[in-house]
Formats: sequence, C-alpha cells, structure tokens
Amino acid sequence: METIKPVKPNRTKTTKNDQNDQLTAAEMGKLWATYMGNTMASCVLRYYLQNVDDEDIRGILDEAVQLTERFTKSIDDIFTRGKYPMPIGFTEKDVSLNAPRLFADELYLHYLIYVGKAGISIYGTAIPLMVRSDVREFFTNGLSDSIKLLNKVNELLEIKGYLSKPPYIPVPKHPEFIRKKSYLNGFFGNVRPLQALEITHLHDSVQNNAISRAILTGFTQTASQEPVRQFFVRGKELATKHIESFSKMLHQEDLPSPDLLDHLVTESTVAPFSDRLMVFHKLDMFTMRIRTYGNALSFAARHDLVAIFARCSLEVGNYAEAGADLMIEHGWFEQPPQAADREALVIK
Repeated sequence: METIKPVKPNRTKTTKNDQNDQLTAAEMGKLWATYMGNTMASCVLRYYLQNVDDEDIRGILDEAVQLTERFTKSIDDIFTRGKYPMPIGFTEKDVSLNAPRLFADELYLHYLIYVGKAGISIYGTAIPLMVRSDVREFFTNGLSDSIKLLNKVNELLEIKGYLSKPPYIPVPKHPEFIRKKSYLNGFFGNVRPLQALEITHLHDSVQNNAISRAILTGFTQTASQEPVRQFFVRGKELATKHIESFSKMLHQEDLPSPDLLDHLVTESTVAPFSDRLMVFHKLDMFTMRIRTYGNALSFAARHDLVAIFARCSLEVGNYAEAGADLMIEHGWFEQPPQAADREALVIK
C-alpha cells in the first residue's frame, strides 16, 4: 500500500523584496505610534540638552536624542518607499529650546526610565505582529537599542546615588506549595504578606506616578491655556492619589516606597513646550499606565490588590479620555491610520 506523504504548507520566504509589499494594519499602526512618540521625545530631550550641567547626564541625553532621530528617520524611509503620507508628529514649533530650565539634571534620568518603559512596551509587542522583514528588523533593533540605553541610565542612576531600589525581602528557606484559599484574601480574614511580584508592581507604580507627578508640576506651571492647566492639575491629583494608595500598601508591610521628585522642578513659568505637546505627552504616558496597571493586575493574587489596580486603571482611562477630548476640541489630535468607512463609501 502506497504511503501518502503529508502535504507541506506553502510558506512564502521573506526576503528584501517584501519591502515593496503593502504595510499591514499592525505595521502601519505601530510605525505611526512610534513616529509620534519619538518626534515628541526628540523635542523634550533636545530642550533638556540645552539645560544640563552634569556631563555624564549630558552624554546619555545626547545618545537618547540620536536614538529618537534614528528611529524617525527609519520610519520616514519606510513610509516614503511605500508612498505613505508622513505623520506630522511634533516639530520645532512645539519646543522653545531657549526657555529657562524647568527641571533639575537628576529628573532627566528618571524621565529616560519613564519613557524608555513605554518604548520597550511598544517595540516588544510589535515584533511578533510584524510581517515585513524590514519592519520587523526595525522594531527588533529599536527594542535592543532601547534596552541598552535603559541599562546605561540605570547604571548612571546607581553611580549618582539616585536609584530607588525595590525593597529587600527574606530569602525563602525552601520551596512551598499554597495549601489554603485564604492566600487570596485581602479585605477580611487571615491576610498574608505581600509576595515578591506584588511588591515589585506596587513599587514600580509608585515610581511611575512620582515621575509623572513631577512632570505634571512643571507642565502646570507653564501651560498657557486654562483648560490645559486644569487638565494637568487633575492629572497631578490623580497621580498623588495613586501614590498614596500604593505606598500605603507597602507601608502596611513595613516596606519602603520611592520618594517624590517634586523638588527637582524649578520655579520657572516660561513654557518650553507647546500646550499640544504637553497634553499629548500626558495622554501617551497615562495610556501606558493602563498597560502597567493591567500587567500588575495579572500578577496580583490578593483581592485587595486586584481591586486597587482595577480601580486605578478605570480612573486613568477616564483621565486619558478627558485628554483626548481636550486635544480634539483644540484640533490637536492627529488621526491614526484607520479602516475604510464602508458606510461613507455607500452614502454619496
């Protein structure tokens, strides 16, 4: 009896010729978001470079600026080859490089950690979704370069004595299995101590909000329009509320939490950035907060932690929606690529 050989799937080899293929929705969307984020970051970092004294910090800021410009140039090349319209993003009109110093040198390092986390999140989730080899290579290199920069920033934070380390906990004596459902308790009954990953995400959440609060303090001082200023005031109040909630959870376990960074903001009221850039910046960073809270939620096993991260996610979502409304109201919200509106095509 003749053996029937299984049919091998027809796998199309990916070559450099696929650079002529049309971009998928995932590729177009991720490239668009990366371009917007990096043109914004370039404006912010170039302003920082004009107001820095520490030569070590100057060097790492310069490296970060070069990274953002390399990313935007690569995206420009991909879009140009495919005859895709370039996003406007953020330009020289959105930054005043001659504005007085708004932040101390130390805050620049914390800021690089803050935005670096966002970049790694975007690039890391993009890679498995990319079909074209050139686009996949772009995000792979972007992730690698961002990680290298963050490692340098962390090393410099430690050398300068600015690094806020997560708490230390006792080393387990031996492996154990969970035997009681009370392990999940958080509000009532026998509530266990926080486990390592819960501590990690509480600490990270305090740190993110402390950096955000300091940036919001500077933005509140320099916003030119009252609705924009009130939006930042609301954001600062929200960041403060979340810092207090997460810090309380750590302090109840006699664990330290990261310090506030407001003292790293000067008294300048001269705006280095346009209101449009600042609102987009906080909208972008708060949407990243939703992702970090979601990640924290997935590792929380105590009911009280699940509740607090879920509540904070909802509050941040509402704030981000208010930011989007503000940008749309002022005509500042550049539209991302989207699917065809079939109803509009039918109704003429």
